[in-house]
Amino acid sequence: MKRIDLIKVEHNRKIGKECEYIEPNVTKDCIFYADGEPIGFYMSKMPEKMCKLADLANAEFKSKNVPKSLMDRISSVKGKFKNTATNIGQGVEQMSSILGSIPPKPMVRRPYPSRSSVHSVETAQTFIKAMLLLAKESEELIKEILPKQYEQQIELFKDVPNKWKFSNLFTSSISNYNISAPFHRDTGNIVGAVNVIICKKHNSKGGDLHIPDYNATIGQQDNSILVYPAWRNVHGVTPIIPTFKDGYRNSLVFYPLKAFKGLK
Repeated sequence: MKRIDLIKVEHNRKIGKECEYIEPNVTKDCIFYADGEPIGFYMSKMPEKMCKLADLANAEFKSKNVPKSLMDRISSVKGKFKNTATNIGQGVEQMSSILGSIPPKPMVRRPYPSRSSVHSVETAQTFIKAMLLLAKESEELIKEILPKQYEQQIELFKDVPNKWKFSNLFTSSISNYNISAPFHRDTGNIVGAVNVIICKKHNSKGGDLHIPDYNATIGQQDNSILVYPAWRNVHGVTPIIPTFKDGYRNSLVFYPLKAFKGLK
């Protein structure tokens, strides 16, 4: 895999602002280095077993089997691209579903941790199993490509009780369908740990991760995987632009929340 040394640059991106469309400049398999140390990697196509699991998880997610939070919006890039669904006035359906552990949220009168209610839904069990197997395969990939990171994350998770884990290196998972996240930083994540973002994409462009600190836009094509410490930098997702009817981008994300360290 190619080595990419991440070098900081000046920028004016602010947390909460929408990310504009940017052509990706990282499209080949690579390992990311910062200050001489490997901190993440990108593969444009995962191993075949992982691709099959991602296909299954994605199909189940899109079906009626899995409960989802829904919302609709009109694309902010309407009219900017020819021959796209956004140009004929269609809205973009957005959906998400969380698995694993949910941290306490005192502001909504839930001052205690919990497990996602999706786990109790009988029809969602195939989706949950596929996502759990995908998390485990992702961990094996991290162990192979970033062995020091793997050992570090195992160590960081010694204080996370097993009941709050989703596989071994994560506490939670979210599937984000057609959601372009504005610039943010994952401050709730365990510092020193990495996230995994697996992309399912069909008849669409955009939906790439932009890290302005390094002027890096990572092209998240179908069945790609990105492993990156999301707590480290501000980042956002470029607009998702359907190129034909029913085009979409779905990200299958595994992440480690620090709220579960030391809990019983």
